[in-house]
Amino acid sequence: MPGGRLNQQERQQIALGLADGLAYAEIARRLERPTSTITREVMRNGGPTSYRAEVAHRATEHRAHRRKKAAPRDPQTPPQPYGRDAEEVRAYEEVFTTVVIASGMPTMMARVTACLILTDTGSLTAAELAQRLQVSPAAVSKAIAFLESQGFVRRERAEGRRELYVVDDDVYYQSMMASARSIAQVVDTARQGIPVLRPGTPAATRLENIARFLDFVSESTARAAEQARDILHTKPETTPDTTT
Repeated sequence: MPGGRLNQQERQQIALGLADGLAYAEIARRLERPTSTITREVMRNGGPTSYRAEVAHRATEHRAHRRKKAAPRDPQTPPQPYGRDAEEVRAYEEVFTTVVIASGMPTMMARVTACLILTDTGSLTAAELAQRLQVSPAAVSKAIAFLESQGFVRRERAEGRRELYVVDDDVYYQSMMASARSIAQVVDTARQGIPVLRPGTPAATRLENIARFLDFVSESTARAAEQARDILHTKPETTPDTTT
């Protein structure tokens, strides 16, 4: 099985596979690469609909050149619990982060979200996040403020004056409910504009259609989220914490 970085020919094969509608797993099998390698390559270079082999190759060379100029990180990787492979976990976190970014979340917010979700405790302090992500505390603070407004994280008081930033097991339920509430506010505001613009006029009719559509979406989202949490939500099993 080939190792190391993808070369230009492999990237061309990835582009051809995507154009043929092949799944990541099938492309990986043909290239004798891990599926995670293909997923990470595609998602960090435009996604399945915008991936271009030449562009991806140049972008990768640019990132490699930039990393060489950057200060080296601590080579000591902390041991992983439950017998996990540290490099495999790091690679998966990169894939997960890239997919969250592709869903529309800003980069730093996506990195913080992924870091918290993939932590067994589901909680980290600002200092711990800054250390893990190699960013400034100010960048963490800004990301947390955004994520809190979207229902992704909440704050808890830790020892002393420290704050813990927490993601719950039903983090996406909380986020979807926050989104439903936000959409409901747009609905109310749109309806307030109908009498201002005079019912039956083109602008008022447009607002009415927007309000009706978003009202349906908001109610459907909240109802589906409630049902899904009741049916599907599970608690993690208690397993021994071991690094072997």
